[in-house]
Amino acid sequence: MKRILVLGGTRFFGRKLVEQLLEEGHQVTIVTRGKMANPFGEHVQHITVDRGDKVAFAKAMEGQTYDIVYDNICYSPNDAKAFCDIFNGKIGKLVFTSTLSTYEANGKAKTEKDFDPYTYEIVMGETNDFTYGEGKRQAEAVFFKYAEFPVVAVRFPIVLGIDDYTERLHFHVERVAAEKPIGFVNMDAEMSFITAEEAGRFLKWAGLSDAQGPYNATAAGKISLKELMDLIEKATGKRAKIALVGNDEIRSPYAIPASWYMTTEKAEGEGFVFSRLNDWLPKLIEQLAKQYS
Repeated sequence: MKRILVLGGTRFFGRKLVEQLLEEGHQVTIVTRGKMANPFGEHVQHITVDRGDKVAFAKAMEGQTYDIVYDNICYSPNDAKAFCDIFNGKIGKLVFTSTLSTYEANGKAKTEKDFDPYTYEIVMGETNDFTYGEGKRQAEAVFFKYAEFPVVAVRFPIVLGIDDYTERLHFHVERVAAEKPIGFVNMDAEMSFITAEEAGRFLKWAGLSDAQGPYNATAAGKISLKELMDLIEKATGKRAKIALVGNDEIRSPYAIPASWYMTTEKAEGEGFVFSRLNDWLPKLIEQLAKQYS
């Protein structure tokens, strides 16, 4: 049994992670700002604090030690540095949720070597000072420089699920079902995805294994936006209205200019087995289509 702390564990893949850790009998503590209910009740210890308030966060962590900490909600170098200041000497390992957005969308398959956080120039700042991708790049660089504990940076693509609060895939299904237009840039661009369940499973593996450093984590396979829309048309029984230009209201959250996907040879080589995208994506789209029929 491990003593485990999870920052960002009350919804979507963070919740899946906590559920899986509890199933294995680990002692789990979650940290939240108190804006969402604790879905685990007395099965977890619940600490209410805003991690953005460094003084309050440090006070809440006084006297606490953990074998593993999962940080799903760090978006800036300032937050990463504060984390290191608070937890150096107190934890055995950090698993940081990073992103495909650390890589440029330039049509090439991405390996972990395509972004090197160990040599990246650090610019300190808050979340609002950076784009999402740059904030994650900076956070990775800070963790790998200042952490006195092993760090794993898990780079996820877009995470999918029925309970996805961002509703990015929902957007496409809803608009096709309602015969509303969707704007794209390049229908031939290919993407990779992962389910929330599998994201939780990979995070668990990253923490409990000997893994260190950056890791790509995505379902095996990729899909073009045209193929994705074909699946949605089949599930809804409606013809998609595609626009190659469009305003913010109709523009797809997946409107990328070039293919943007990752390879997973590193994790696979160390024993993690990923699902196949084609095995679950059509079924997920069919489930969503029922909500809008």
